[in-house]
Amino acid sequence: MSFGRLITALVTPFDSQLQVDYDRFKQLIDYVIEQQAADAIVVCGTTGESPTLSEDEKSEMFHRAVQYANKRCKVIAGTGSYDTKHAVHTTQLAESAGVDGALVVAPYYNRPGQEGIYLHFKTIAENSSLPIMLYNIPSRTGINIDVNTTVRLAQIPNIVSTKESSGDLDQMAEIIAATDESFTLYSGDDNLTLPVLAIGGYGVVSVASHVIGNEIKQMIDAYIQGRILNASKLHQKLLPIFKGLFQCPHRVPNPVPVKYALKLHGVDVGGVRLPLVECTGEERLFLEKLFEAKVKV
Repeated sequence: MSFGRLITALVTPFDSQLQVDYDRFKQLIDYVIEQQAADAIVVCGTTGESPTLSEDEKSEMFHRAVQYANKRCKVIAGTGSYDTKHAVHTTQLAESAGVDGALVVAPYYNRPGQEGIYLHFKTIAENSSLPIMLYNIPSRTGINIDVNTTVRLAQIPNIVSTKESSGDLDQMAEIIAATDESFTLYSGDDNLTLPVLAIGGYGVVSVASHVIGNEIKQMIDAYIQGRILNASKLHQKLLPIFKGLFQCPHRVPNPVPVKYALKLHGVDVGGVRLPLVECTGEERLFLEKLFEAKVKV
């Protein structure tokens, strides 16, 4: 199953009191669909600061995202947790809101072995009819969903995709080779979008697409249409932005840089909740220069 080639992992807009700002949320959804070519959006994922969102906030955002998107793109709910029972509950909340799928991150901090990882996702899938996308990001979770586990999980009917943020192209190629076309693999890193397509991946779950979605879609389309050199040149031009949004000096954590980048593009989504803090003056200057250069892309 496909959720589309370009999936934007949405930030969560906040007001001046750091409460979810639903007017800005609607504006952001309109913006990424109408101006940044999103085929799907992830709501309440980790880019959306999910660890700081309450259950009531998540439920409200799931419902509103479905309403605001109004079938113009697919809506994927971030429902992962290190507690299997809680992840089941959140996935059921998302299903009742009418979303199109769930993005479920590997259980972090408690770091189960591969059998525990398998049973975690299997339990979630068996308690929901939603199509589920696995999310493997070892740098954040402390565990890797290995090839054999991913392939086993792909045999469960409603586990339909994986978002791979391992950075391991060999691992991704092995997963693609061992699963059929009904199971899709997405890059979880903007800078690996083109390499992942080249090994048989389907698309990207993107952060940079908040502000360069059209350019990323052009790169994907060029590759799919066989214009490989054109896709390569677009990748080369976009690479400084892909890297800059995550290496903005001192490696400022996502989504702090992209929230400021959105503001530079006229889309104010407010600040971030603690323990994240907003960009320093040096970091803002870096991003301003980065996007001045974008004009030349």
